[in-house]
Amino acid sequence: MTAFHRGRRLRSTPELRTLVRETAPLLVEDLIQPYFVVETEDRDFRKEIGSMPGQFQLSLGELEKQVERAVDTGLHSVILFGIPAVKDAKACGAYADDGIVQEAVRLLKSRWPKLFVITDVCLCEYMSHGHCGILTPEGVVRNDATLPLLAQTAVSHVRAGADMVAPSDMMDGRVAAIRQALDDAGFTGTPLMSYAVKYASAYYGPFREAAESAPSSGDRKSYQMDPANAREALREAYADLDEGADALIVKPAGPYADIIRLVRDHVDVPLCAYQVSGEYSMIRAAGINGWVDERAVMLESLTGLKRAGADTIITYFTETLLAQKLAR
Repeated sequence: MTAFHRGRRLRSTPELRTLVRETAPLLVEDLIQPYFVVETEDRDFRKEIGSMPGQFQLSLGELEKQVERAVDTGLHSVILFGIPAVKDAKACGAYADDGIVQEAVRLLKSRWPKLFVITDVCLCEYMSHGHCGILTPEGVVRNDATLPLLAQTAVSHVRAGADMVAPSDMMDGRVAAIRQALDDAGFTGTPLMSYAVKYASAYYGPFREAAESAPSSGDRKSYQMDPANAREALREAYADLDEGADALIVKPAGPYADIIRLVRDHVDVPLCAYQVSGEYSMIRAAGINGWVDERAVMLESLTGLKRAGADTIITYFTETLLAQKLAR
């Protein structure tokens, strides 16, 4: 009889499958939970996001309650997004000392000093027009004029106590501008995790509702990456590393696992995958409707991101994983 490969020998029992498993299990330290914080006088404000069941817009008071429950189950890291009471054409709320993200950082760090707090650095939520930068009268984003505002925003977040800043705007040169501003302000030890590889994706739809950040006209294709491009991802990653980024993000995650692997194979800094709102919502909706085993699909999707090369994962499933003790 001709010999053939017997791959099943290493799959016969759970113990053996665990012994030979190639990708490490999900760890608490791998996971980052996003929160949407609303500037409001109502400390009990809590609004479920329609397109993201199980996720909420939260007042500072409700954020504290939500994080307290998560910390009790092992929450290690968060990333904050702010929704201001007032928006304008210069995103003044983004870098105000008493801005909503700044206040949220102070609250979390005062309650849980060891909780690792990352802030998303962008202007879209604070702009009256919803774009990520200053606009010309014709509606074109002014790249270089936007950089000082991003830098000012990052510094204000770190002054408030943020452990790490994560610029997501995709303006050229913003990493260098933010790094210089942080260093000039005395924050040379604060790491910067750049959304270096961020695609102009349809998967962001639910986030636009959650953060109230949809552009009032046009789209973001002139500054976010074309989903058809792969080699461009390396150019963006190398550029941000040259400008001073300490870690990189690929966004979205699941549909871009090939990009995660490509970047992982070419850079040696920590790499984060952002499992974005659309990915979360599709799994949740299918689970709620009984079309898939939500728990199994959630775990498989996140394991796939680690297998692709992600060191850490921003996912809206973090609290679920912790509550169900699915992350070690």
